[in-house]
Amino acid sequence: MRVDMKGFWRSRRLHIGMGLLLLALTAAGCGGDGGSADPGPEGKPAGDLTLVIGAYSVVRDAMEEILPAFASKWKEETGQRIAFQESYEASGTQARAIAGGFEADVTLLAMEGDVDKLVKAGLVKDDWRSRSGVNGMITRSVVALGTREGNPKGIRDFADLAKPGVKVLYPNPKTSGGAQWDINAIYGAGLKASEAKSGVKDPAAAKAFLKSVHANVESLDKSGRASMAAFEYGVGDVIVTYENELLARIAQGVKYEVVIPDDTILIENPAAVVDHYAEEHGTRQAAQALVDFLATPQAQEIFAKHGFRPVEKSVYEANADRYPVPPGLFDISYLGGWDEVRSTLYSKRGVWYQVLAGI
Repeated sequence: MRVDMKGFWRSRRLHIGMGLLLLALTAAGCGGDGGSADPGPEGKPAGDLTLVIGAYSVVRDAMEEILPAFASKWKEETGQRIAFQESYEASGTQARAIAGGFEADVTLLAMEGDVDKLVKAGLVKDDWRSRSGVNGMITRSVVALGTREGNPKGIRDFADLAKPGVKVLYPNPKTSGGAQWDINAIYGAGLKASEAKSGVKDPAAAKAFLKSVHANVESLDKSGRASMAAFEYGVGDVIVTYENELLARIAQGVKYEVVIPDDTILIENPAAVVDHYAEEHGTRQAAQALVDFLATPQAQEIFAKHGFRPVEKSVYEANADRYPVPPGLFDISYLGGWDEVRSTLYSKRGVWYQVLAGI
């Protein structure tokens, strides 16, 4: 049973007078043998234990299937009925909310840099990568291009996004982790092109390439999911997004064409226990069990169903024919790693903000 509600969350760690954190919450009592029953007093889900999930928006559909499966497993193993309170926001927004006092026990975010913000805030222990998935990652994807049915603009690569008359969508990297992956992919493709011509990476050429694409961007939405909604409403000719977003919508009957550029980036998405709050709430064991469950074949099959590239080897191999590997695929290390990317692209004087300012 799912109950929608909005509420104010008050951090137990904040002093009176520092105010309330407003956050839209979706509270889900997961039914079945292992799930929670009807909401209890004040609309809170009933159960022996409640886990609070703070996740990025794109993972929501998969989690709607994964959480009931985990609840059933947890009840079978422990006898406890477990309930969930869930919040889905753009990754950057979610990370800032948790850092600001939203007491999530478990977080799933778009990129490891957002988890690192929680480490710096003292909420997640710095060994989190060793306690979930594959080096902390529970799903993968690639940055892909979605076009209207039949690909009427003839989009084949990132370079086509800069052509006259092509209207492009991707979200705002200030709030969306997905947008940062999109921009990293475009900038990296520019580096790849310059390297193919001269034998060395040329940051100036990559910046010019990013600038030429951004000149055709119609709007910067808050999240990847909001950008997808705008595209389906009729805005734009092509959307830069996660491959899994496109595959999931196609599975639901939406008529997209998926274009994977030859040079694009491998996306890796992390999950972590928010140690500070899990310990405070007495939910550490269940929170860690959920994070562990996300990397199991059962959960990874659900992620694959929703278009994600699994990190679990056997599930990936079983679905490998669904996931073409582009010849120029690169990962974040090609751009120097997340610390370098944050400094080069997203600092106050970084490449992205120079592009926005037309510098």
